[in-house]
Amino acid sequence: MIDIRLLREDPEAVKQNIKNKFQDSKLTLVDDIIRLDLESRQIKQEADDLRANRNKISKEIGMLMAQGKKEEAEIKKQEVASGAKTLLQLEEKEKELERKITDIMMTIPNILDASVPIGKDDTENVEVERFGDPKVPAYEIPYHAEIMESLNGLDLDSARKVAGNGFYYLTGDIARLHSAVISYARDFMIARGFTYCVPPFMIRSNVVSGVMSFAEMDAMMYKIEGEDLYLIGTSEHSMIGKYIDTILSEKNLPQTLTSYSPCFRKEKGAHGLEERGIYRIHQFEKQEMVVVCKPEDSPLWFERLWKNTVDLFRSLDIPVRTLECCSGDLADLKVKSFDVEAWSPRQKKYFEVGSCSNLGDAQARRLKIRVNGESGKYYAHTLNNTVVAPPRMLIAFLENNLQADGSVIIPAVLQPYMGGNTEIKRGDTFA
Repeated sequence: MIDIRLLREDPEAVKQNIKNKFQDSKLTLVDDIIRLDLESRQIKQEADDLRANRNKISKEIGMLMAQGKKEEAEIKKQEVASGAKTLLQLEEKEKELERKITDIMMTIPNILDASVPIGKDDTENVEVERFGDPKVPAYEIPYHAEIMESLNGLDLDSARKVAGNGFYYLTGDIARLHSAVISYARDFMIARGFTYCVPPFMIRSNVVSGVMSFAEMDAMMYKIEGEDLYLIGTSEHSMIGKYIDTILSEKNLPQTLTSYSPCFRKEKGAHGLEERGIYRIHQFEKQEMVVVCKPEDSPLWFERLWKNTVDLFRSLDIPVRTLECCSGDLADLKVKSFDVEAWSPRQKKYFEVGSCSNLGDAQARRLKIRVNGESGKYYAHTLNNTVVAPPRMLIAFLENNLQADGSVIIPAVLQPYMGGNTEIKRGDTFA
């Protein structure tokens, strides 16, 4: 949610930002807000004038009563009563206008960073940099589900019987590998100075609306029937929610956190072969990183966050690249975003394994996350990035470490989490 003062002072800049996001249907909302805001301020002024007049008359009544002028005091009291009725009507109107303004403001996209490329959708995202040499081996790389099944590590059929499509059982060494990746990512981020957290896996609706747009909420989140609770789609939601309605001391910034959680997403529909298996699923686990910082520091933290993900994947010898998301591919609350994509030797292309986002003060405004600084209070900036999400990360890991005989090499950094074993072979089950 942007600062309403920007709408008052430079509505054309807000409209241009909407055009840059190819959301022209929202252009009229800017004029609607300006009109409603003007009406709201006029009503507030009338209400303030009435309150001031009420206070003045109340003093006059006290003086008249002290002087024994009861009849004149009664007339003044009737004047106060009449004003009170009008004031109540104005206050109700003021609240109604505030609700309308807030509802519309929640749909206006955040102001993009000037460096964001203008484009309609993800086909116009811009490659920034590649890390590692993508390779395609001479032997065939099977589909990831086939690799897992050959290692007795995946059971989709049983999962369909238990929960339906979009769920899975990981078993044996693949399940252990999944846990190893999460544990390694946790320790990787702790070593970089982040505080480890395990957050609530459900959040209330006021937190949901504070961290994402209504459209995202409807498309992603599962609601708990009969409760004001939603299953989180990522731990970023509850981690940012941790600071709701708080005033942080500037000396305690930045807050740098890394969190583990299961994640639950609707992921409606099927989208082709590459999104079967464990690519697009309703339930997965993830290690996340979240930063709450001063506004002037958020560009620096943005760079640090995406580099953390790149460094983790490169420590596993997985080639990756970064893409800058264009204006039309950014969610409304985001100021700037990079996707990290891993190399798929089977597909001979990169695919998304993480997303790094700077949300400016949008979430902080919605959740009232403020900072008490030397020059007064201000809204914090919030950022988030995927450290690793093992379902997709496992796809990249298995494809890049699969050997011609069907075995999978375990990189040195993961071996301590895999009982010291250096590879997974067909038919193996580590004790």
